[in-house]
Amino acid sequence: MKKIVVASNNKGKIREFRQILSDYEVLSLADCNINVDVEETGTTFEENALIKAKAVYEIIGVPVISDDSGLVVEALDGAPGVYSARYAGAEHNDEANNALLLKNLQDKGDRSAKFVSAVVYYDGAKTLVGKGEVKGYILHEKHGDAGFGYDPLFFSTELNKCFGEATAEEKNSVSHRYRAICDLVKQL
Repeated sequence: MKKIVVASNNKGKIREFRQILSDYEVLSLADCNINVDVEETGTTFEENALIKAKAVYEIIGVPVISDDSGLVVEALDGAPGVYSARYAGAEHNDEANNALLLKNLQDKGDRSAKFVSAVVYYDGAKTLVGKGEVKGYILHEKHGDAGFGYDPLFFSTELNKCFGEATAEEKNSVSHRYRAICDLVKQL
């Protein structure tokens, strides 16, 4: 079985990578005994994913896959965007992020949103980028307890249900990360 190192310790992301890339042995940074917190200084999802992939490659010297993804809300001029994980502050707290999102959308009529993902493969010589997105809208309150991050607030028009109510298989069949990974795998 081929091994892939994913430049993340986010348990939700690692779980999704393992479910989507079931033909591979997906290793997290923790699995590789790497304790690094790469500062995401890019202005796009692609830039941040590449920054992380290069930083981890420099440590381990083997091909790395990294992703950066987030929620883009039309009425908030694209926010939280690349700041999705730290929207309410640097603590990466899902509850605080969701609360701030709902507060900022309180007076907005348009609640359309999309999840966007860029997944980068980097091996020191070659860089490949897979991109994906899924459209929907933000609910007025949380529904379900599946997934992570903004999933309980994001209603997928393709699934006709909230990501927080979807099974892992349902979510992964349409998710932004799934689409970005599929796009990347085609290039590999």
